[in-house]
Amino acid sequence: MVTAHVFIATSLDGFIARPDGDISWLLQRDDPAEDHGYQDFIADKDLIVMGRVTYEAVAGFDPWPYDRPVVVLSRQLSGTAVPEALRGKVRFAAQTPRQLLEELAQQNVRRIYVDGGQLIQSFLREGLVSDMVITTVPVLLGAGRPLFGAVPHDIDWTLVASRSFASGLVQSTYRRAP
Repeated sequence: MVTAHVFIATSLDGFIARPDGDISWLLQRDDPAEDHGYQDFIADKDLIVMGRVTYEAVAGFDPWPYDRPVVVLSRQLSGTAVPEALRGKVRFAAQTPRQLLEELAQQNVRRIYVDGGQLIQSFLREGLVSDMVITTVPVLLGAGRPLFGAVPHDIDWTLVASRSFASGLVQSTYRRAP
């Protein structure tokens, strides 16, 4: 069985980006001296699944920031060619989250990192997220792209851990309640 895991930052009012996708508010508050646990989080993940918007935000990074395979779930990009520089590192797919997990299970993938607001929302709606590490940045944006969207029913979570950093960030880890 493939399990899906989230590691993401949000503003105090629940936004992962400004309405135009800008995340400078987050980058300005990132203290490189603080270990927010990303390396520990990613260490046991076999693959990264991201949405189109997230992919487009990182596609131009040089060097490419990921050391494991990336699947971009996007009906828009599916069927288009992966840029030459990313061949063998990225593939585009148009499946639903559940269809993708079924395919990945056949490839012996066990743990995936899900990144991107709309994609996380899709995985949550389908009941596919096992746990979430959410870092809250002490800033109110007032508007933007929300981390969470509508869900068909309540989804209960158990707080596993919470810690604060000198920079003011607060990181909480939640596991889906049984």
